[in-house]
Amino acid sequence: MEDKISRFRDILDESNNIVFFGGAGVSTGSNIPDFRSADGLFSQRLNRHFTPEQLVSHTFFTRYTEDFFEFYKDKLVYPDAKPNDCHIALAKLEQEGKLKAVVTQNIDGLHQMAGSKNVFELHGSVHRNYCTGCRTFYDAKYILESEGIPRCEKCGQIIKPDVVLYEEALDDEVISGAVNAIQRADTLIIGGTSLIVYPAAGLIRYFTGKNLVLINKSKTSADNQADLVINEAIEEVFRKAVLENA
Repeated sequence: MEDKISRFRDILDESNNIVFFGGAGVSTGSNIPDFRSADGLFSQRLNRHFTPEQLVSHTFFTRYTEDFFEFYKDKLVYPDAKPNDCHIALAKLEQEGKLKAVVTQNIDGLHQMAGSKNVFELHGSVHRNYCTGCRTFYDAKYILESEGIPRCEKCGQIIKPDVVLYEEALDDEVISGAVNAIQRADTLIIGGTSLIVYPAAGLIRYFTGKNLVLINKSKTSADNQADLVINEAIEEVFRKAVLENA
């Protein structure tokens, strides 16, 4: 692994326009589990099997709104989570002028908490919630402290997290910004994702730069395209390559 860390350091040193594309594995080091592991309770109670994807779908939100929020608050919002060494290292690279953008599939806001400024949140954020009637903003704390279905204090309508549910389209402006950043990058680092969730995973095809780095515990479908593949915990890789190299 040390040889790969050394090679990764060299790539970072020679790069001036880095973009990082990350998935759920980026936040597991902050004790945020992959939501796909938790659906049994709700399937049993509603007397039919729901996949985790169905539990966070637009249909489920519409049909079983109270159950949606119970699952959402229990399995998707982690108010005590803190940035790990990957988040911190990326923010440091941005401050140094090397990293130009973070493109994330995560909804936890940990990149911004670590200090990253230019973050494209493909799937939205748990920290933004809006009334479906009057569009009044509510933070995550309001949602977590609500009993049953969160409702607007002004008009009484349901408050919906600014999170892209299954069956919903990604935000065009966010996608455009992510694509533009990836197209301009000389190095694209993909981390903590198996590259199976589309359309987000398809963004890799816009990269035409020099170095493609893949950091993931397991193999991905893009490994054969990469200049460097590291199958280790991403927070450890960034700690060794960036934070301990300061």
